[in-house]
Amino acid sequence: MDDEARLRRALARPAGESSDFDLNPAIRLPEGRKLRSAAVLVAVQPVPQGARLILTKRASHLKHHPGQISLPGGKQDQTDASLQATALREAREEVALPPDAVEILGALPAHETVTGFRVTPILALVRQPFIPVPEPGEVEEVFSVPLAHVLDRSRYAIEGRRWQGQVRRYYAVPWGPYYIWGATARILRGLAERAAE
Repeated sequence: MDDEARLRRALARPAGESSDFDLNPAIRLPEGRKLRSAAVLVAVQPVPQGARLILTKRASHLKHHPGQISLPGGKQDQTDASLQATALREAREEVALPPDAVEILGALPAHETVTGFRVTPILALVRQPFIPVPEPGEVEEVFSVPLAHVLDRSRYAIEGRRWQGQVRRYYAVPWGPYYIWGATARILRGLAERAAE
């Protein structure tokens, strides 16, 4: 089965929402918490050598998540017509991906982050060549990883670090010098589960 067919099949499979707290059942979330809407673009480039997933390394001077690996995206603006529009706008701003170069396949289940966002991943294919340009205020580097790597569930490990006085567990799926973890890894792990043969 080719990559596009596998992704389309994954989208068609039912799945629940995920959370940064999935692996930490002892953490109690506040009742009535209000989550802010955000979206990320899971942008896959089909290339003859094997499809690639576009990722960014966040700038080291940022207040939130400096230096972390992430999918292009951010919070929904009032001017965004939809979460899909949010993901496309953010990808254009962060990595210079033109919206007309992208074919949207659909939305994956939302993911709740520890920072209070409800992030909707928008799965898309990059149909035209483009030259990534990192937005210097937010993005230190734009790179890609093989789609096969992030769709391979055996590549994921559960790791942990101290957070607010207790150990918080999370998924990680390192690739080369890049440590992909947290919400990004959890979103990709969810896609890998749905794309499993």
